[in-house]
Amino acid sequence: MKKITLVLMAVCLSLTCLPLSSFAVSAGRPGMANTTPPASARSYALLLRLNEIKNMHKSNLSFSEKKALRKELRTMKHQARSSGSGVFLTVGALLIVILLLILLL
Repeated sequence: MKKITLVLMAVCLSLTCLPLSSFAVSAGRPGMANTTPPASARSYALLLRLNEIKNMHKSNLSFSEKKALRKELRTMKHQARSSGSGVFLTVGALLIVILLLILLL
């Protein structure tokens, strides 16, 4: 009986880990990703600034300017994460949940 439950849990786990976004069909032209602008104006401004920094020629910047850019990118990353409405699970939390499910079943 335990072997059957273990196999069923392994099958369910493998099915939930599939990258379902790769099977999504775009509404536009085939082969083109369906890109939508970010929801808020602040996140759109962050995205524009990020693209501007990526396109910047950084080899002629001084050390302090590079350091300031890295600090700005860190704050932008923090702001983007705090404004997001998603739920983030770490690998450790995921392992604990799986172990609890195994012990309870």
